[in-house]
Amino acid sequence: MIAVAARRSFLLCAFVSSFMAGDAQNKVFRDSHTLRARWELADSLSNGTFLITPYKPLYVLPGVWSSSPNREPHRSGGSTLPADQIPLDVIECKFQFSFKTKVAQGLYKNTGDIWVGYTQSSRWQVYNYGLSRAFRESNFEPEVMVVWPTNYRVLGFRGGLLSAGLDHQSNGGTDPYSRSWNRIIGQVGLERGRYTLLLRPWWRFPERDRDDDNPGITGLVGNGELILIHQRRSHVISVQVRSAFIDAPLTGGSVQGDWSFTISRNLKAHLQVFHGYGENLLDYDHKQTTIGLGVSLLDWL
Repeated sequence: MIAVAARRSFLLCAFVSSFMAGDAQNKVFRDSHTLRARWELADSLSNGTFLITPYKPLYVLPGVWSSSPNREPHRSGGSTLPADQIPLDVIECKFQFSFKTKVAQGLYKNTGDIWVGYTQSSRWQVYNYGLSRAFRESNFEPEVMVVWPTNYRVLGFRGGLLSAGLDHQSNGGTDPYSRSWNRIIGQVGLERGRYTLLLRPWWRFPERDRDDDNPGITGLVGNGELILIHQRRSHVISVQVRSAFIDAPLTGGSVQGDWSFTISRNLKAHLQVFHGYGENLLDYDHKQTTIGLGVSLLDWL
């Protein structure tokens, strides 16, 4: 069973990597290990427009264990629906792919670029024969961003970028499993040696109570995140902390750690540990710990 999932996961990785396998893409994918290179924040680093480039990590985790699978997602948000439990396995497969492309550049005085990004992640009950190996949850996230280069010093870090964008994230489900939210997301990027720090606050567009698929999501998932990335030789370690810094800093939020290291030229082993609320949209109000092991092709940088 695990071998089947591994083969399918490998084919998925191969498809995505071949889709992005042009010479220009290869150069960008292999050499963009700084914010300035990843976001083309200097004339010498620009690759023009409409070139597919990396965004968030791309990985496949054939084995992801959960301490508490959400077997009653239809009862989220205070629903009074019957508490029939979904017979989920504690181990499933998770994968994510993400890319972006620049659609306009040099908006004002030859600076400021517009990027369009897309990220998709899925949780797959591939070992669960009783559920017909169903995809339990998929999250779809298109966004558009305006990105500017920065150059200042603070606490030993050098400013790299400033961005603001519109973000939509949803799971494409129907009631009572539908989840979605729309946000304005800001981003400040800083670098210091092998360390990169991303500060990403967001504001959710309000919805009427009767239309809100996920009430209280900012108090549980958070209204911002901090991502710290450390690169050392072939190892990349990242820590992602989400918190309701404004609404409920001590009751919600999550922390996720990722560690990847090269095992073959373009292939990395990948370990992911998560604890808290909102591992995915369906589970926005469900607290759990997950541990996943697999492979990755791309990191944050």
